[in-house]
Amino acid sequence: MAALRWLLLPFSALYASILWIRNKLYDIQLFKSREFAIPTIVVGNLVVGGAGKSPMVEYLISLLKDSKKVATLSRGYGRKTKGFALVHTASTADEVGDEPLQFKRKFPEITVAVCEDRCFGVEQLEQNHDVIILDDAFQHRKLKPKFSILLFDFESLLSFGMPLPTGNFRDLMSQTRRADCIVITKCPSAISENEKRKIEHKIKRYSNSPIFYSKISYLPIHSAKRNVLETDLSNTSILLFTGIANPKPLLEYLTPISKSVEHVRFSDHHAFEESDFDKIKKAFDSLANPEKIILTTEKDFQRIPSSVFSQFPLYIQPIQQALEHANHFDELINKAL
Repeated sequence: MAALRWLLLPFSALYASILWIRNKLYDIQLFKSREFAIPTIVVGNLVVGGAGKSPMVEYLISLLKDSKKVATLSRGYGRKTKGFALVHTASTADEVGDEPLQFKRKFPEITVAVCEDRCFGVEQLEQNHDVIILDDAFQHRKLKPKFSILLFDFESLLSFGMPLPTGNFRDLMSQTRRADCIVITKCPSAISENEKRKIEHKIKRYSNSPIFYSKISYLPIHSAKRNVLETDLSNTSILLFTGIANPKPLLEYLTPISKSVEHVRFSDHHAFEESDFDKIKKAFDSLANPEKIILTTEKDFQRIPSSVFSQFPLYIQPIQQALEHANHFDELINKAL
């Protein structure tokens, strides 16, 4: 598969050229960017896959919601609707997308909206809010944000970054210069100073913005009704199913703390069907250990009808962002607003 991707190198060169021209046209203002009076915070990444945008958006919501009227705006990836829509706790992932639905169910007091056209979405929200957090909008250059947070998955910076389709970069590394701060996500529990120097050397070729490091913090597992699982997992077998871009960190976390982990993997934002649920149930039934649970992520849970696993011990693994020097990061955000 890797060899095949290298055969696509000419297409990567073409894609990179198109990106460069597009960004240059915005830089010289031949293509116009719109700035709004209301403070807007963009969270985004340059690399395809899970860089941890949702935990960062949730971090920002938690930081700001008690002092400001907060709205989040997402494209609503994977939804079967179009246009601007407000998200409600009773909405479905088909209507609004899984991540916006997760935001609304975790923070019902804030406004959550979806719209492909970010500028139009901001227009609908700006009159009644103090700040708008835009999820996955770094490449949406029609909108000029007040503050941009650019995320890089730790492992993505340890290899040579190539544009799609040979590599996983959906924009050029040079666009790092547009970020007001950079967060390296999903760092290992012990990151060496040498690794930090390598990462910072790579980034500082393009940007002098402050760099932060974060890890995934795994919160207590809970049921659909938010009852915390009190059982020690050391004797428990887990049937894990995921439809996220990068389940590797979750597997690395669960494997040493449980008796065994069987993983049923689907593609990112996978639209689950009845046959998928049958596959999951069959895999669960095949586990010999009588002490066993089915586990999934918060994002995947939004795409599951509540009745599907009503007769099975289904649990959810929530996560949050654990930032180094969080006070400094918080000060940057508050100062920008």
